[in-house]
Amino acid sequence: MQVIFHVGLHRTDEDRVLKCLLKNRGDFAEEGALVPPPGRYRKLVNETLGALAHAAPAPDARDILLEEILEGEDADRLLLSNQSFFSLPKFAATKGVFYHKAVARVSQLKQLFACDGIELFFALRNPATFLPALYDKAPVEDFFELTSGTDPRDLRWSELVARLRDAHPDVPLTIWCNEDSPLIWAQIIRELAGIEPGRKIKGGFDLLAEIMTKEGMKRFRAYLKQHPVMTEIQKRRVMVAFLDKYAREDMIEEELDVPGWTEELVDELTEIYEEDVFEIARMPGVNFLQP
Repeated sequence: MQVIFHVGLHRTDEDRVLKCLLKNRGDFAEEGALVPPPGRYRKLVNETLGALAHAAPAPDARDILLEEILEGEDADRLLLSNQSFFSLPKFAATKGVFYHKAVARVSQLKQLFACDGIELFFALRNPATFLPALYDKAPVEDFFELTSGTDPRDLRWSELVARLRDAHPDVPLTIWCNEDSPLIWAQIIRELAGIEPGRKIKGGFDLLAEIMTKEGMKRFRAYLKQHPVMTEIQKRRVMVAFLDKYAREDMIEEELDVPGWTEELVDELTEIYEEDVFEIARMPGVNFLQP
């Protein structure tokens, strides 16, 4: 079985990936890709993997777990989503790195699904907005506690990706930028489900609809009907053109409320992020999705 883990990350899609997968659950099941409800597996998988920190899995641990998750259904590809798979939000940027427990968690996953093929999917987000969003939700006393005092300019997503690749070169990674998600949303869902490029899915424009005015979406859908034969690249160019005219400013602009942060720091973090993403996209073993 292929076990596909969408691991977030925190403050990226906020379970929108899961909701879209569930929306297409029936169609994907016909292709052998099962999308179980999160209530079947999130707590169960976390507890099982937590136990593996202290002892090797029992010989029948995988079968018992899958029996609970599948509930009698058959699957060649199992799609699981949990944005807290690597850690809780308060531990996402401690010890001077992003998600310091990530390698250990994947090791536990490989122990449990030793005979299966495992893949990880996750989105990155500009630290200039990721850290403030994390700070807004994490139960910490102050920003210093969130980052263990690390200068945000020293945090790199490429360090996390390199750590995962070095420790687990046999686990494929599919990664994208959260900022690009509205433009490549359908591709993200298709990649997760393992279906052919260009196939129509339910909810392929859900994220676009969140950041575009109703009038803009109405005109965009009308344009698609008038031009039914377009490549994915052409569709994305059309999306960008409509966003230039009909984007919702309240959904695009973000307020960053971190004590001591300046516009200069935000600009510097953004520049670092762009260079970091460029490096990740060139890493071997990384399937990097971009518009």
